[in-house]
Amino acid sequence: MKKNIFLVVLIIVGMFIIFTFREHNRERSISACIMAQKNKSETFDIDKAKKYCQKEIKDSN
Repeated sequence: MKKNIFLVVLIIVGMFIIFTFREHNRERSISACIMAQKNKSETFDIDKAKKYCQKEIKDSN
């Protein structure tokens, strides 16, 4: 019985960690995309780049 409770708690903690890092990784991907857009473009607009990157990353998932 104690073994089952420990397993359930471990799974819940693992899911929490996965969902927390998923959002963190998405934000890092968006930041990297914005930097790439900045390096690629002569005229850089951060709002347009952010919207573009969010759309591209959302579509890829």
